Amino acid sequence: MFSPLIEELIRALRCLPSVGPKSAQRMAMYLLEKDPDAAVLLARSLTQAVEKVGRCNQCRILTEEVVCALCNNSRREQAFLCVVETPADVLAIEQAGNYHGRYFVLHGHLSPIDGIGPEDLGISLLEQRLANEPLQELIVATNPTVEGEATAHYIAECARAHGVAVSRIAHGVPIGGELEYIDGGTLAHAFHSRTAFFPAAE
Repeated sequence: MFSPLIEELIRALRCLPSVGPKSAQRMAMYLLEKDPDAAVLLARSLTQAVEKVGRCNQCRILTEEVVCALCNNSRREQAFLCVVETPADVLAIEQAGNYHGRYFVLHGHLSPIDGIGPEDLGISLLEQRLANEPLQELIVATNPTVEGEATAHYIAECARAHGVAVSRIAHGVPIGGELEYIDGGTLAHAFHSRTAFFPAAE
């Protein structure tokens, strides 16, 4: 139906998450017909990003610098290190605005069935930081999936071996959520991670 170049563009756009054939087709038509300047800018930006963006030598977040701005920020709390699965997780935590420590990005989680082990997640670099930096607490913020939980337990054992205190972010009922619509696994996490609301009467 479309020319080869347009078909190639549509196929390329489908690599984006949640973009199906129709969405990719609409994007391609918009860029080519309505805003070709934006298409050129997008192509140039993507090329430059792919060529120049790598991983920070300390936290492994995506950056074009050897050491990223977060790691270079002396105002960050040096005693706290938060371990996350993806750079997008860092962005989400930063947007929440209540954590001011440093990060370590795994770029995935342990998954033996997919052949992903500790060496693929940079665990050796994390252990170097645990051994050489004066950390007060390691905060494990992996996702509440089976793989995320397994990864959290592995990292916790590594931290304990280096004498670093470990905490796990709580998972449970979201603010504004109604119990009847919450799945059983989330409710189980919420009950397991419950905290005191009022102290018991003496």
